Amino acid sequence: MDVHGRDLRYFAAVAEELNFTRAAERLFVSQPALSKQIRMLEKQVGACLFHRDRRSVRLTVVGEALLPHARGMLAAWEAAEEAVEEARAAELHTLVIGMSTSPGRGLLPALRTRLISRYPHARPVLRQVNWADPSAGLADGSSDVAFVWLPLPDGDRYRHAVVAREPRFVALPQGHPLAARAAADREGAVDFTDLLDEPFLALPSEAGPLRDYWLALDARDGRAPRIGAVVGSAEETHEAVANGQGVVLLATGNAPLVVRDEVIAVPVRGISPSRLAVAARRDDERPLVAAYLAAAAKVGAGTS
Repeated sequence: MDVHGRDLRYFAAVAEELNFTRAAERLFVSQPALSKQIRMLEKQVGACLFHRDRRSVRLTVVGEALLPHARGMLAAWEAAEEAVEEARAAELHTLVIGMSTSPGRGLLPALRTRLISRYPHARPVLRQVNWADPSAGLADGSSDVAFVWLPLPDGDRYRHAVVAREPRFVALPQGHPLAARAAADREGAVDFTDLLDEPFLALPSEAGPLRDYWLALDARDGRAPRIGAVVGSAEETHEAVANGQGVVLLATGNAPLVVRDEVIAVPVRGISPSRLAVAARRDDERPLVAAYLAAAAKVGAGTS
């Protein structure tokens, strides 16, 4: 028996009004149409649901049995509709922001303020992603927008706005010979050529071109780096540097994540600056995504 929700709604209305005219008015349908639907429902259940005469309408025993179940099914469907609507609204207003580490630099509050000013009902949700995914969740769709370091693997899949351009530093144990050299340098820096023989901490191999970038392969003249350890978080990086497993390049703004407890960072000459960006999939044209990218572009350009 395939009974539609409309049939149950019509039946419940007649059962509550015990009057076809009033029930039809309540349902905004014609009385003949309502009577037809009730007859069809009775045919489906194989029994009369109402006793009808010129003066009254009464439920039959079968109608009495059906009514509480009809009400329960209608209430359940109404609850389902409300749940679906709430889920749709939440999905419409939620923006999942992926990141491998907190971007700092005042970026999150600045971008949130700009987003909310345009979309007051927007709900930004932060999502932490392992360093093995350089797209911070964009590649598999688990993030809507993401803070990423350039270059991105499969860069043509994404559009981005650069929010920070910063020199790269090298993190060293405080007692490392290069720390003393940097202290004696007029600029407090070291040359990248001084680091070529050092063991480096590397991102997981899944990071692709981003792993190569933080190893500065383009500045090594073809010399392969020595890999001291593979790291997947800021805490792992700090521990590996502190334990003498290797040195690591990092952006100026990320230095506070690693520099503490006998680990220092000094500027490096001879390599390009780092670029932190907000990115999204190129085919994602949702308004919240576009608004967040627009806000990132303004922040990156230093405009209000």
